[in-house]
Amino acid sequence: MPDTRIAWERDYSARGRLWVPSVHTIPDLAAGACVLEMGCGSKTILGTVLNRPWDVVAFDFSEKAAMLSRRFADGNNRVDSIVSDARRLPFRDERFDAVIAFHVIGHMPEYDRKLSSSEAARVLKTGGSLLFRDFSINDFRYGKGDEIECNTFRRGTGIITHYFKEPEVTDLFCVLHPVSLISRRWTMKVRGNNLLREDVDAVFLKEQ
Repeated sequence: MPDTRIAWERDYSARGRLWVPSVHTIPDLAAGACVLEMGCGSKTILGTVLNRPWDVVAFDFSEKAAMLSRRFADGNNRVDSIVSDARRLPFRDERFDAVIAFHVIGHMPEYDRKLSSSEAARVLKTGGSLLFRDFSINDFRYGKGDEIECNTFRRGTGIITHYFKEPEVTDLFCVLHPVSLISRRWTMKVRGNNLLREDVDAVFLKEQ
């Protein structure tokens, strides 16, 4: 995904700041638990978990994004922000008690989505939780750009976005047990217009 990487580097350089998304469901983890944030980008969940007694690894394939994440963590010695590829994670099997994948897998073509979801399940401990969030086909941005695969669009910036149907998400993580799967809808005001946003939120459990 070299062209996509360049597009994201430009995007992070242009924005230059992090925002913290709402996290509706955080696993009840013991002190010392290991948490992986996939694709920390500009929407890191670190603001939610920094005050919890967990060891967190946040990664992105963009060097700029990883740097922004390190700044956001502000020297917290329980947080490690690195450059990595979601399709080939540099971690042993069953390393993490929880994996959080918010708006990362949806920015890949189908083949890479399958690789990344498989890697996420591999590094998750038995009994651990995986939290997923990506945009649904009802989001107002659906259809904008060139359709490169079914429900996957590349905008002029070079960034691609796949818009999910709920059953796709359970299929993507078919080796995990679905605990919850819902579509969350809200509106965003742009130039006086209320635009519909919608994403698919899911929680999965890795069973024995």
